[in-house]
Amino acid sequence: LCRVREAVVSTQSTGSTLFICSLCYNRMATRRALHWVFKIGNRPKAIEFLRDLRMKVLRHEEFKEGCEATCNGPYQGRWSKTMIGYGPEDTNFVLELTYNYGIDTYELGNDFLALNIASSEIFSAVSAEEKEDGSKSVTSPDGYGFRVENKEVSSGGPVTGITLASSNLSATETFWTEILGLSVLDKTEHQLKLGFSETQAFVKFVLAKQVNHAKAYGRVAFSVPTDELAAAEELAKTRGYKILTPYVTLKTEGKADVCVVIFSDPDGYEICFVGDEGFRELSAFDPEGDNLLNKAIEEDKSDDWFKRKGISKSSA
Repeated sequence: LCRVREAVVSTQSTGSTLFICSLCYNRMATRRALHWVFKIGNRPKAIEFLRDLRMKVLRHEEFKEGCEATCNGPYQGRWSKTMIGYGPEDTNFVLELTYNYGIDTYELGNDFLALNIASSEIFSAVSAEEKEDGSKSVTSPDGYGFRVENKEVSSGGPVTGITLASSNLSATETFWTEILGLSVLDKTEHQLKLGFSETQAFVKFVLAKQVNHAKAYGRVAFSVPTDELAAAEELAKTRGYKILTPYVTLKTEGKADVCVVIFSDPDGYEICFVGDEGFRELSAFDPEGDNLLNKAIEEDKSDDWFKRKGISKSSA
């Protein structure tokens, strides 16, 4: 964001005031929290778990080789991507599930703490016992945590945000606000809540002694105006931060091209900035997504192949 102080935005939860120029204020409408990436090892069980949470398949794609932007992790074999959630990314924060055909488990770290959901309907569908704070917690077959609150669904959809660990909240705040442009929505000595606005999904950090991403590490994605990507990359490099994937245009056959830059924050979290214009077209809901996923699961004979060979799938 530029430093010209022409417009004023108030942050309700903190009572603080953020000054930004009127041009930047208008462009912030295209800055959106999009999705978190989960690596999954047992695709049928993962999908069943999320469908039980009332999520719907938004689109599904199969790939013969690894992603140029390491969307599926550092793996070069066959993989699939399934977008699943409560509505399209124009209005909802969703999940991206990456499934590498030769891997059935991933070592978990302590980085991802929870996907936060607020919905009375979903709360009632969860069989877990209610905790002291009134929420319910469940764990996916791959070990990822979900926290469900008994509240009305907000305008941004049932998913209210993600909770991650941070080894240094001050360093986290500096990077996420000054480099990525998010605002501080709330902060305490041990927690930091960030977002592009109060109506979008938040990213909350909880202080931890250290952050271990292990092999199951995920990635968070945001959309920004495409013509801001190069400047954001240059700013991060100038400030000494690591760029995992420099500005690149990713091509998808029959679909829109998208431009991305992937950053690494002080704790090693992967943050993907994707050009908003191309991504809006690419991320459109596919009514055939559910059928495509079901077909892929039915045709997936990788378990049988490994059994015939007398070997097990890899554990990452």
